[in-house]
Amino acid sequence: MATFSSVTARHVHAAISEHDDRGAQAFLRLYGFTPTPGITVTYEGKSYDATAILAVAHRYATGRAALPEEMGSGKVAVAALLSKRGFEVSGGGSTTTTARRAPQRAPRPATPRRSQEPEKPTPVCPTCFMALPATGVCDSCG
Repeated sequence: MATFSSVTARHVHAAISEHDDRGAQAFLRLYGFTPTPGITVTYEGKSYDATAILAVAHRYATGRAALPEEMGSGKVAVAALLSKRGFEVSGGGSTTTTARRAPQRAPRPATPRRSQEPEKPTPVCPTCFMALPATGVCDSCG
């Protein structure tokens, strides 16, 4: 079973970009997905199949795309995962989570925060698209 803790908004953007480059049908066919009605992610006014986008974002994060059977039948809360990463998701039925209001707390005094450093891209093998180890040499391709 695929875990999605390493998938960031940057990986989702990369999957959306690949979807735009390939076209919807070619993108779904390449990764073995069929259109998932009702669960869509909207980005810059366009709607995308949320399940396939998250599976391919997993590939950008880990080097392996999540398989359709790992994503289906409510095993993965696609809508909740994409929403947590700042994307607008519609539909999802039982896969969405409902947000609960947190109890009101007294505001904390303002403290200076360090600016976050931009996230560094994970190096990827140009031949097999696997994440490279710290040595920078692909374990598969050599």
